[in-house]
Amino acid sequence: MLDFLFTVIFVLGVYYLIRYRLNLNKAVQLSKNALYPSKEDEFNSIILPVEWREMEPLSKNTKSYQYVKWGTVVAIILSTILLWIVLVTDLLEYSFFSVAYIFFAIINAVRHRGNLFILPNGLIFNGRYYSSNQIKGYEAEKIIRWHELYGLNSKGNNAYKLTLNIKNKRYTPNFIVIKDHDSLGQILDLLNMQGISGITKVEQPFSSVGNLTNKS
Repeated sequence: MLDFLFTVIFVLGVYYLIRYRLNLNKAVQLSKNALYPSKEDEFNSIILPVEWREMEPLSKNTKSYQYVKWGTVVAIILSTILLWIVLVTDLLEYSFFSVAYIFFAIINAVRHRGNLFILPNGLIFNGRYYSSNQIKGYEAEKIIRWHELYGLNSKGNNAYKLTLNIKNKRYTPNFIVIKDHDSLGQILDLLNMQGISGITKVEQPFSSVGNLTNKS
């Protein structure tokens, strides 16, 4: 029974890896039509909160894409070896949770650095395309003292946390950091033009055309 359960988990994990790779390939093509960012200073205005580095263009030549490309192959090979060990031994009977942890660690190791591209009818977020109707809304807040992100890195201090509320995406990182007020305003304007509205908790109002609630 445990062997069958792990086999099902293995199939789902491999399916996830393949879908992740295909979604990233699609995002590479769609990012060429991005409204924002499209210039170097616009890329530099977006900070990836895990590594606290400026965003880079999405291309098959980047290190992060190559990492996903070859990392997917390595992860599938390692997962297959792990499955073989499980099927020919009694390993699961003694340490099911340890084996499952190793498997999920292999799967989760294949990650792209992250990104945000605003398209004419949707957006790319963390290497995946979402249509406008998949975005339920957003929340923008300034990273000031006592904020959960304040002090983690100097690039984030007094910048802006932009959280995207995506349908059926509850347990993955859903925010990105924007360096300055003007860049955030451009992004929110483009979101509102697509009918994506939200809440801003900043010191100055934006010129967004959608329904926007500003809080000091």
